[in-house]
Amino acid sequence: MKSVLVTGAGRGIGKAITLRLAEAGWQVYAGVRKPSDGEALVAANAAIVPVVLDVTDAEQIAALDTILPADLSAIVNNAGTVVDGPVETLSPERLREQFEVNVFGAVAATQAVLPRLRANQGRIVFISSLSGRISTPGTGAYNSSKFALEGLVDALRIELRPWRIPVSLIEPGPIATDMWSEAVHMVDNTTARLTPEQTELYGTQVAAMRTIAERVNKIAAPVSTVVDEVERALTTRRPKARYIVGIAGKLQVLSAAITPTPVLDAIIALASGIKRK
Repeated sequence: MKSVLVTGAGRGIGKAITLRLAEAGWQVYAGVRKPSDGEALVAANAAIVPVVLDVTDAEQIAALDTILPADLSAIVNNAGTVVDGPVETLSPERLREQFEVNVFGAVAATQAVLPRLRANQGRIVFISSLSGRISTPGTGAYNSSKFALEGLVDALRIELRPWRIPVSLIEPGPIATDMWSEAVHMVDNTTARLTPEQTELYGTQVAAMRTIAERVNKIAAPVSTVVDEVERALTTRRPKARYIVGIAGKLQVLSAAITPTPVLDAIIALASGIKRK
């Protein structure tokens, strides 16, 4: 039986990955922040082993050495968070929070298990995003964390070639999970944090973010589209470096690649309700 650590397994994409792999016969160690989330996973499949794991907690990362099996086969770095708002309105604390989870936490978890994966010629999967390729107004913090993650992963993939450890990035667009269902509430919280001066400058843009969140939630792809690609990355003989999720995602990346930057900027600005003064 192959074993895998899935971070951020308590909800959304991570939960779906955990349940699919457990059903497929993997021994899944499910990293969760709350014990109650682990209990819910065990209730769904008794073979799942919950592990209390906040990827920003150094002690919990260190404890993995005594929890995980020596024959660990893979890690799926899924834990992530979203910090939104125009760049000018981002506090240093909120920007650090974004990177602590999406970048530093993913690297820390990977470093913790690499000796086992090296010994077992295991695999590493990172859940990134199309937001790691294309940046949009109001999500600069999230975009930058995913851009940074992809840069690190590209280096890691080449560095691990001597040990034949495949490293893959999964790049979904909007996915029908609680993240998008809560996106409107998140934007409302961002709006409430704006100072009067920031509201005057960016109120229209933030209102457009709310409208986009409402629309995207209705067209988000099923979570199974991401899980399918993760399963391929873990099981196919020659896993890809990148898996762009869905036809729409592939078309979006292609369109962005062939569109001149000034034109792409104008299109994104128009879609985001941003007009030049």
